[in-house]
Amino acid sequence: MRGLSMSAQDDAAMARGGPGRADYPQSRVAPGNSRPTRTAAIWVAVAVGLVVLVLLIVFFVQNQDMVTVRFFGLEGALALGTTLFIAAVGGGVLVALAGGARILQLRVSNRRRQKMIGGQGGGL
Repeated sequence: MRGLSMSAQDDAAMARGGPGRADYPQSRVAPGNSRPTRTAAIWVAVAVGLVVLVLLIVFFVQNQDMVTVRFFGLEGALALGTTLFIAAVGGGVLVALAGGARILQLRVSNRRRQKMIGGQGGGL
């Protein structure tokens, strides 16, 4: 089964009606029904991003109370919204680091497994 994403070459080939890289039969999509395109996906992503940005602006505007922040002997005053946002970004960075470490671990494990499988074949 092919993935749902299409490349620019697939889009162009489908528009020309030629096979190109897109060897999808024309009868696969019923008349009136169309596949989502990359442009549509980008449009949805931009729309969702704008909604998130508006929500962040509202969050900052509503949380402008100044709070004192202490961290390892450092002390400063920041707006509450900014403080919470910095904490959320810090948490996201930690999650991204943990996820990246796990991906690296899986890649190394997969490489070792592929070497063992390739080494047993006897070679040509």
